Amino acid sequence: MKKIIPVIVMGLLCVILITGYSKNENDSIVLRFAYASNSQPVKDAMAEFGRLLSEKTNGEVMVEYYPDSQLGGERELIELTQTGAVDITKVSGSALESFSNKYSIFGLPYLFDNEEHFYRVMDSDLVQPIFQSTEKLGFVGLTYYDSGQRSFYMTDGPIESPSDLAGKKIRVMQSQTAIKMVQLLGGSPTPMDSGEVYTSLQQGILDGAENNEFAITEAGHGEVAKFYSYDEHTRVPDIMVMNKETLEGLTKEQQEAVYEAAKESTEFEKVVWRDAVDQAKERSENEFGVVFNEVDKKPFQEAVQPLHDEFANNEEFKQLYEDIQKLKENK
Repeated sequence: MKKIIPVIVMGLLCVILITGYSKNENDSIVLRFAYASNSQPVKDAMAEFGRLLSEKTNGEVMVEYYPDSQLGGERELIELTQTGAVDITKVSGSALESFSNKYSIFGLPYLFDNEEHFYRVMDSDLVQPIFQSTEKLGFVGLTYYDSGQRSFYMTDGPIESPSDLAGKKIRVMQSQTAIKMVQLLGGSPTPMDSGEVYTSLQQGILDGAENNEFAITEAGHGEVAKFYSYDEHTRVPDIMVMNKETLEGLTKEQQEAVYEAAKESTEFEKVVWRDAVDQAKERSENEFGVVFNEVDKKPFQEAVQPLHDEFANNEEFKQLYEDIQKLKENK
């Protein structure tokens, strides 16, 4: 079920749509940055973006935040950014699939060998065409944030092989790639908004979900799902996107400052992310009693090979897929 934006907020958005970005009493441009629920390191990185942008423009451009799904879930926030109701948002790359199929490459299981390979790809020029692929829709990508690895966590026991997923109802994001992945692994994919997962796990509507360690702590899923299995099937980046008209309305120097601040906030997030993951895992074990187990990834990789074949043989994705493979350390 989609979040219902209160009438008073809708009224505010109508005003924003008419007026465009606002200015404060100091005549500074104020960019509206709305986002859904996030882990603390990502929140800190978004705050760092605003600080850096203000610093780089000598206060000419400021950022005002609408956090924690105040204006809706990720799909709603993309649509609001598309129309200019908000200027910037940060969403999962998977949420952008329905706006540009180029983002589906990020949902391909075992696309990245490890964190180093992920960074190597995301810091390369390979991602720029993807970031620009929504330009005609009214928004473009600015940068990415690490959202860690995604693994399965369950209510009734660990996942040690694909056979353990047989018939299990697994929450996935609104992503065709994620749906196909779970189907190939033998599970029953259930697309669902993140805000509904806790109750669905609690009531038995879901048998499990897949996400990073922060879902266990920040969303409290560890209260109802005690088994986290490190199959590490995907590393889907978070993407910061900005309304194209708003961006083009800034001066050239201000636009450069936006991109610089975005990139530097990504470097900031890389550092704080690693420590925060360790803390989240420790808290999951100590406060929630979650049991973590390692997994032999080979059977999972073999099960999802048809998805790799699909991308490798697709004319639109073939070159990008090959270029990503070439950035593996051993190639």
